Amino acid sequence: MSPLLTKIVSGFALFCLVILIALLYEGVDRIVHARMQRRFGPPLLQPFYDVIKLLGKESIIPRRAVRAVFQASPWMAMTLTLLIFLYIPIGSIPPILAGNGDIILILYLLAASAVMMVIGGFASGSPYANVGSQREMVLMMSYELPLALVVLTLAWLVYKRGVPGAPFSLETFVSVPVWNTVGLIGSMGIFALLLSLLGVVPAEVGKVPMDIAEAKTEILEGFLAEYSGRNLALFKLTFALRSLAMSALLVPLFFPFSLGKLFGLNGASFVLVDFIWFWVKVFLVQIVAITVVRTMYGRFKIWQASQFYWFQMGGLALAGMVLVTLDVMFF
Repeated sequence: MSPLLTKIVSGFALFCLVILIALLYEGVDRIVHARMQRRFGPPLLQPFYDVIKLLGKESIIPRRAVRAVFQASPWMAMTLTLLIFLYIPIGSIPPILAGNGDIILILYLLAASAVMMVIGGFASGSPYANVGSQREMVLMMSYELPLALVVLTLAWLVYKRGVPGAPFSLETFVSVPVWNTVGLIGSMGIFALLLSLLGVVPAEVGKVPMDIAEAKTEILEGFLAEYSGRNLALFKLTFALRSLAMSALLVPLFFPFSLGKLFGLNGASFVLVDFIWFWVKVFLVQIVAITVVRTMYGRFKIWQASQFYWFQMGGLALAGMVLVTLDVMFF
């Protein structure tokens, strides 16, 4: 089998796997969220039932919609999100499309996926979708600041510490955990960066308290208001995949520790244990960053969310950058 064909087959298998895991984790998220509120919650496989049901329904296109854009947006949003997983190392398995600028490309894919959802809302011709799309744009402009500060600081750190590999490659962070490159002050800075990035996750994935663009009780699902059937199913998949992608991005950046190395394994057992351990870490990150947060807080207003990311999370990321810089320059 040629290298190109191998990558195509591996990529298709990975896409199928992450879709199944994303929906499964979505089901667990609903159950944990319900139990934290002392409710029983839906069945574990409810997200699968929802998507299958929607795929079997007709997609209604509004008369005022820009038909081509309205139809293409869900497909583009889901495809762009799926592409992210081609650049994320899974345990000890290198990414299918490894490169020197993986992190930058992943951020672009996340932003492009969100932009496609915004464009779909505008193209629907609905005033509710218009408001939802505007809110999503404001939210994107707000959380990009702490996100950029975290990524740039981590890349600068591994570059200054002489870690082998490209500073914007996730494989670099997997090979040498950032916690091992700094002292006490630097560790405090990295912890601040971690908290800042965890704060960005709810906005990236559109979950409470940052589900302002949907806001079911205010603007009737926002930019999703006019979507139905297959198109709505694709958007539901996109949201589940974005949750998985953001959680999977945090693991190689901050929690790349190998369980196989800890137990001294090698060969196929090493790969299998690290593969399973990777998805366990992703699950734990998703529970902490999404499930717990959306259970604890109510929905923010758009000005509150913007202020939160520009000042609180942006300030926390800036403080982390300063602490890491001090550690690198003087310790």
